Amino acid sequence: MKPPPFTYHAPADLDDAVRLLARAGGTGKVLAGGQSLIPLLNMRLAAPAHLIDINALPGLDTVRVDSGGVRVGALVRHSALEGHAQAAAAIPLLRQGLRLVAHPVIRNRGTTVGSIVHADPSAEMPAVLALLGGEVEARGPSGTRTVAAADFFTGPMETALAGDEIAVAVRFLRPAPGTGTAFTEVARRQGDFALCGVAAAVTLGADHRIAAARACYISVAPVPLAVDLTEAVAGRPPGDPGTAAAAALAAARIRPEDDIHATAAYRAHLARVLTERALRDAALAAAGDPAGAAPHPTAIGSE
Repeated sequence: MKPPPFTYHAPADLDDAVRLLARAGGTGKVLAGGQSLIPLLNMRLAAPAHLIDINALPGLDTVRVDSGGVRVGALVRHSALEGHAQAAAAIPLLRQGLRLVAHPVIRNRGTTVGSIVHADPSAEMPAVLALLGGEVEARGPSGTRTVAAADFFTGPMETALAGDEIAVAVRFLRPAPGTGTAFTEVARRQGDFALCGVAAAVTLGADHRIAAARACYISVAPVPLAVDLTEAVAGRPPGDPGTAAAAALAAARIRPEDDIHATAAYRAHLARVLTERALRDAALAAAGDPAGAAPHPTAIGSE
């Protein structure tokens, strides 16, 4: 199918882009990577009257790493962030999550900020932001504002962005010292959206035992669901993190639903299994075992 008619705009700068979006009065869409928007247009699931292409705008394609975290501009491609050594060193979960996003050809064009703004509850990068915390920087007619990660996702493919605002950057916070992370998921085929995915962060205290643990779940709730699992694993050694108790706690917090891809019961089962796997790997990574840092994409029937 072909997209419905729209007026194409190529603004010269960010202020021009904001004016165009505001003038569209809720009928405009912003084009960055386009890996989610273009299929929606072609399937006529979206029909904006105005398409505002920001790819030529200067200053939106940078990654900045500092002591507090990593700031990612709106035009940074998944593959560029995945390959950014300083960003990966500061926040390993960025690379762990990005390696699970679709296929390399998608990552070469799609943008990390665009994925977060699209807010698909099955997408990996919204979960990374929800787990780590941080903020989304938005520019609108009234100026620039920031939206905390905890307040950004409001529903399936819905965010706190106003209709006349453009997300110009996302800032991910560095985990606390002594934190290890992991991301694992199960999909029907390699590169498909996950039937269930779990990102985990485990922090060790001065006694080298678990002081804190959190996990974030995709494909089991309307938004990426972050769950504090500390009560189930606190005081445990990283080699024996008590993952079964944490998995049971997580299972009590999630409310998956049936759909054409999987039953709610199967998603709940995956959540328990993947919670154990992600927490174990994150705990090993916190203890300095490099094997604990590798992402675990699993396609059904592949193991």
